[in-house]
Amino acid sequence: MNEPLQMQRQVDAIYRAESRRVFATLIRLLGDFDLAEEALHDAFAVAMEQWPRDGMPAKPRPWLVSVGRFRAIDRLRRRTRFDASLAELAQQIDAQADLPNDEDVGDDRLRLIFTCCHPALPQEAQVALTLREVCGLKTEEIASAFLLAPPTLAQRIVRAKAKIRAARIPYQVPALEDLPDRLDTVLQVIYLVFNEGYAASSGPSLTRADLSGEAIRLGRLVLELLPDPEVMGLLALMLLQESRRQARTSTTGELILLSDQNRALWNQEQIAEGRSLVQQALSAGPVGPYGIQAAIAAVHAEAPDPAATDWAQIVGLYSLLAQIEPTPVVHLNRAVAVAMRDGPQAGLQLLDEILAEGDLAHYHLAHAARADLCRQLGETAEAKASYQRALALVKQEPERRFLESRLRELV
Repeated sequence: MNEPLQMQRQVDAIYRAESRRVFATLIRLLGDFDLAEEALHDAFAVAMEQWPRDGMPAKPRPWLVSVGRFRAIDRLRRRTRFDASLAELAQQIDAQADLPNDEDVGDDRLRLIFTCCHPALPQEAQVALTLREVCGLKTEEIASAFLLAPPTLAQRIVRAKAKIRAARIPYQVPALEDLPDRLDTVLQVIYLVFNEGYAASSGPSLTRADLSGEAIRLGRLVLELLPDPEVMGLLALMLLQESRRQARTSTTGELILLSDQNRALWNQEQIAEGRSLVQQALSAGPVGPYGIQAAIAAVHAEAPDPAATDWAQIVGLYSLLAQIEPTPVVHLNRAVAVAMRDGPQAGLQLLDEILAEGDLAHYHLAHAARADLCRQLGETAEAKASYQRALALVKQEPERRFLESRLRELV
């Protein structure tokens, strides 16, 4: 491989692995989202120019932070002819203490999460801003998760940034007494990030290991900061779900359902840690939605094979979850569990009642679940119609191929 191409790939790999951490530190140093974004891109542009000539630095992350900061100062000084106040800002940034070393930079992302999740912002803006700025998800990906048009989501993010600027929201982890009130949104954000990595909302790949791994890392950071039962529950849930990653797709990238997975491929270390955290969360109480979902995942993890799954316990846990968090998706999952416990007819009756309410009309997994139950009951025409409806809504390519294969199997 020629050297320029090899260096390009190395820089690309560092961008994927480090860019959001570099960005978070630049926001702390520069105090502005847009300026930090410009500085980030400037730093990587300089890297592409200098690294092929001088070699890659031993610690790329602090090198990128340093270059980005100095480029931002240069930008501010060039703009002083239009806005004299920028000269003072450039001087303040230039006068800052020495940059943190590589070990210190990582926690800046936790500070950034709490900034994006500040209560002065609407909750939907908190989540969208964190997904965009902390984790680097594209606007289109976030819009898909929220079932919004991308321009609507983009405006939400722009308004949130403007609010942070205007209200001078501090870039810091809240004081200990303020943490519980801020925690719910932070956990929601972390789990949304995990879900985007565990089951990507669209695209050619079923999963994005970088995002789910980052969500688990952030969950560990929050748990160190606040050993709350729901933080334990969320981390347990993510670990237990992540433990199945290697078994969820074939070598060619095709989707493999839970019932068909090779359980020997499940990560036993993650399962053990997840089960331990579930026990801690349940004993610390009171139990919350993440703790209950983690307990459900633990029941699946304990079963040596699909037939040994304790579906009665899972139905009971979903019933408890529905009391705390009565969302349509929770009711859908409970209906599927009832079908596994009591048979497909019982599940289909519940599922049709849920779909009749209309909230899941555009949720492809609801129609896919209905199709599967109809298939089991021999209702071929109904199954075909539901598979076709699911195919019209699905945006993830491996899921699309799976649904197409199920549809072809119907006679």
